[in-house]
Amino acid sequence: MADIVKEFNDYRSKMNEKLLNDNNKIVKRIFNLDTNAYMEGALDVKTKELLGLVASAVLRCDDCIKYHLETSYKNGITKEEMMEAMGIATLVGGTIVIPHLRRAYEFWEALENQE
Repeated sequence: MADIVKEFNDYRSKMNEKLLNDNNKIVKRIFNLDTNAYMEGALDVKTKELLGLVASAVLRCDDCIKYHLETSYKNGITKEEMMEAMGIATLVGGTIVIPHLRRAYEFWEALENQE
């Protein structure tokens, strides 16, 4: 199951490299803004990642959900914290978010099984 994590990261890295090598100023600035937005500030990194996770789930972006799940996991967010955040996302987003909740749970399990 950990293969889904590797596949996601390999594809994301490959395509990000291509996008950034294309030398589009707008794309580069958006990537930079995204990186800086999730740095420590008035809110800690864990809180920002959970906010990103909830927003991604409500917007139904599986790639974004995976990204925030992995970053959350690496920043020490527990499964219970992640599930509480995903519960809020499902409440706010409605039942249409449930398929994304399923895939998020599967991806989290794959993250746990990497160890």
